[in-house]
Amino acid sequence: MIDTHAHLDALDDAPQALARAREARVGRVITIGTTLDSCRAALELAERDEGVFVSLGLHPHEAGAATAADVDELATLLDHPRAVAVGETGLDYFRDYAPHDRQLDLFRAQAGLAAAAGKPLVVHTRSADDETVALLMELPEDARVVLHCFSSLRLLGPALERGWYVSFAGNVTYPKATELRTAAARVPADRILAETDSPYLSPQPVRGRPNEPANVVHTLATLAEARGEDPADLERAIDANATVAFGLP
Repeated sequence: MIDTHAHLDALDDAPQALARAREARVGRVITIGTTLDSCRAALELAERDEGVFVSLGLHPHEAGAATAADVDELATLLDHPRAVAVGETGLDYFRDYAPHDRQLDLFRAQAGLAAAAGKPLVVHTRSADDETVALLMELPEDARVVLHCFSSLRLLGPALERGWYVSFAGNVTYPKATELRTAAARVPADRILAETDSPYLSPQPVRGRPNEPANVVHTLATLAEARGEDPADLERAIDANATVAFGLP
């Protein structure tokens, strides 16, 4: 089993969390960089653990201070053999911590890095559906796009049309997330992914506690129920999807 999106550097004890993940049969984790410092920390974790891979990016919250030199350094870090994706990057007009034009510029720059490196683009989007879709439509049709922590139903149509990967986090397990579970049932079997977004968005059975990669099993169980599938079959499908999407060994 795989957790396709976790912030291991934000956990109190990443090695212990990874040990618990293995006990839960979660053997692979993609940890996420959102600043240059967290990208470096993520790579250090991956160098110490063969089950950890890294997606490197500059979060939209960082766009106000990010420079061209930062993007250049990110491009260098992406040459690391454990770096399998670009992101998370995107647009966040909900928190609105950075000017919209700067967010768009940083998002477009990282989309360019993904295209140049032949790596998937891991997308964070909140309250910016139209702008996100417009920028993603600039990418080649065969670009690999992962909609991380999918929560905007308006993005489902474009995702299905363009063959983007749709990744669900712990919020799909919440009692009021009926529409999100309905959306999960519509995602093709070869495009669905599961994640924790650790340490955030703990799934319902462990809600109120810090999240960690082992908890992806709860999200997978909810997805299987919503889709009317056997959990073991969905587990195998998600593992295969992640292997293709991120080019994992």
